Amino acid sequence: MPLANIKIPSRSLLPLLSAARRYSLSGAGSSGAENRAEKLNRIADELLDLNKIERQDYSILFRLKLGLDRWGAVTDVPPAVGGAGSPDSVAAATEVKEKTAFDVKLEKFDAAAKIKVIKEVRAFTDLGLKEAKEIVEKAPVVVKKGVTKEEAEAIAAKLKEVGATVVLE
Repeated sequence: MPLANIKIPSRSLLPLLSAARRYSLSGAGSSGAENRAEKLNRIADELLDLNKIERQDYSILFRLKLGLDRWGAVTDVPPAVGGAGSPDSVAAATEVKEKTAFDVKLEKFDAAAKIKVIKEVRAFTDLGLKEAKEIVEKAPVVVKKGVTKEEAEAIAAKLKEVGATVVLE
């Protein structure tokens, strides 16, 4: 995104900038407000020097540190996010949640057990004989989508008993 399109919220920066001008013009109280203004200018310059990928990484890390999700809602933030912008800290903060829906995929089956596999596929999919046969012959194919872990394991166990190779995805 070009820098010309970036909108800076002027309301929140206005008091700080006016105070910095006042202090720099009058020379009084130069330690507090001037240091803040210099610090903000230094940070802004450093951010403008980042390349596109670094800016993206920084924005993700900044949102995580503030406890914001993608749309700005406050979320639970892990207490220790880690160092400033290290890839490990970003990865640790965005851990993948445990999978709840599984797909049962029929990889292959013994030719002698084809009829038994078709019967089992019919049993848990409520398909007709022709449809179940077509699915089994297409192996490798997903035979059941979006089932719970327990149900997927039960289906996989039944198919393995009759001679099929099954994978849970």
